[in-house]
Amino acid sequence: MKLKTLSTAMILATLPMTGAFAAAMDRSGQSIAAFLQPGNYFEAGITVLDADVSGTAFTGEATGDMASSYYFPSAALKIQATDNISVGLLYDQPFGAKAEYKEPTAAFTYAGEGTSAEVHTENLTLLVGFQPNVNWNFYGGAVYQEARGEVSLRGVAYSALGGYPVPQLGGASLPYDANMKREGEWGWIAGLAYQIPEIALKASLTYRSEIEHELESVETLNGLPASAVVGAVGLTINPGKTNVTTPQSVNLDLQSGIMADTVGFLNVRWVNWDGNAIRPNDFGQIINGLGALTGDTSLIGGNLVEYNKDQWSATAGVGRKLSEKWAGNVSVGWDSGAGNPITTLGPVDGYWNVGLGVQYSPTPATFIAGGVKYFWLGDATALTVANPNVGEFEDNNAIGYGLKIGYRF
Repeated sequence: MKLKTLSTAMILATLPMTGAFAAAMDRSGQSIAAFLQPGNYFEAGITVLDADVSGTAFTGEATGDMASSYYFPSAALKIQATDNISVGLLYDQPFGAKAEYKEPTAAFTYAGEGTSAEVHTENLTLLVGFQPNVNWNFYGGAVYQEARGEVSLRGVAYSALGGYPVPQLGGASLPYDANMKREGEWGWIAGLAYQIPEIALKASLTYRSEIEHELESVETLNGLPASAVVGAVGLTINPGKTNVTTPQSVNLDLQSGIMADTVGFLNVRWVNWDGNAIRPNDFGQIINGLGALTGDTSLIGGNLVEYNKDQWSATAGVGRKLSEKWAGNVSVGWDSGAGNPITTLGPVDGYWNVGLGVQYSPTPATFIAGGVKYFWLGDATALTVANPNVGEFEDNNAIGYGLKIGYRF
């Protein structure tokens, strides 16, 4: 069996969505498939996710839908500089979160305001590949990543910030806000790929390093500087930045021709979320101080967000060239989640999904591809720093859409 290189490339280009909704804050899936395309290549795409995530708070009230819809773009340029050297530049938004409790649920609201959070990252990856022959490709490079975040905590679910009998802190619960300002840091990427073009066989293994950020943060309680508010009860906050680490990961991608104009594909991804946590500077010191002040040792060392299990995910499917201008694919995916119980800012424990993709190629050098995936989201117990069960989230789902254009030159 022999598949033409262009035909195979067309089939694989019908896969515009590899991530969309994954464990913890994983979004894009960090694919480098564009860099492994033959010749010179450019693509740009966008993915939109609309999730419905709701549950019941420990107060017995319905939370309402807390999963805000979001989108993230991607782009890639690959140049085959010589027969043996290739260069690529990839843009994506690998990690993020967007949550908002809008409904008047006492557990997550305060004076009509709801809990919300948004985490945003952007990656620019520079890759250089060496191909000693037609089969092997060894590649590596640098990754520049920017990160920022905003969070607002409301309601009795977060009463550790003021729900103890300390009159100076306002009684039941104080609104807490944090603005973690944009900051950039560097990481690295390395991998290797093997291919046999005649049978559309390709395998690649890619490692990305963790990236450590120190974000300048502005934190307030009830609209006032956190340090000033807690000073009323004798707590002192030392100035500092918020440490955030985006995790290391490994992607394994496999594909092979299985009949004329048809390929099977498999992606397996591991992300090192176990032990990953976000603990804003003032937040951490307030939690420790309140724990010591009230004798509640469960608060000491608590985090705003934390994960206790590594994420594993897999996507498998079949792509087929239907005609000279049309191609399509079907896929099924699974994600392990990153631990349960899990933060209220993303109360989902993994998923199953099914996907469909289609591609139209008006010319041999250009294409437009679209895809859709439906997700069955895993049930999860939500927790906060002082409460291991503030809500149960069950029977939730999401739908994702992807669109991509490409050009070979």
